[in-house]
Amino acid sequence: MATLEPGKQAPDFSLNTLDGKKFSLRDAAERGPVILAFFKVSCPTCQYTLPFLERLYKAYGNKNVTLVGVSQNDKKDTAAFAKEYGITFPLLLDDTERYPVSNAYGLTNVPTIFWIAPDGEIELTSVGWVRSEFEQINRKIAELTQVAQAPVFRAGEDVRDFRAG
Repeated sequence: MATLEPGKQAPDFSLNTLDGKKFSLRDAAERGPVILAFFKVSCPTCQYTLPFLERLYKAYGNKNVTLVGVSQNDKKDTAAFAKEYGITFPLLLDDTERYPVSNAYGLTNVPTIFWIAPDGEIELTSVGWVRSEFEQINRKIAELTQVAQAPVFRAGEDVRDFRAG
């Protein structure tokens, strides 16, 4: 099964957050678009990508759009990853034996990012690190929050155009 593409309906799900709360895609989508970032702590491209997502989270908060990570690891490893990479946005725990949500979304690689509209339609799918797609996500968040686009890349920082997941 290939990763779900734009135009498809996002499978609904509920997962526990790292701090033990329930997260429901349906409930989050009622408040606005949802960005799901699937990752594995041992993945070098995930280690590269999630700190950039953290910058988006810090720049915009979860105003008008909800950003969450979906970990394919257990609570202990996910918490260690969040601490090491400075991740403060909500992290969800997919079942580490069966990965029901990852499988429902047809994941073949991580990181995989989905932009899900309030009606549940997938508007954007990004696999691996693709700078132009990340910049598109930044523009979409800025438009939704009606603020100037946040500068997420720092001067002199080596930001790759592409890294396979």
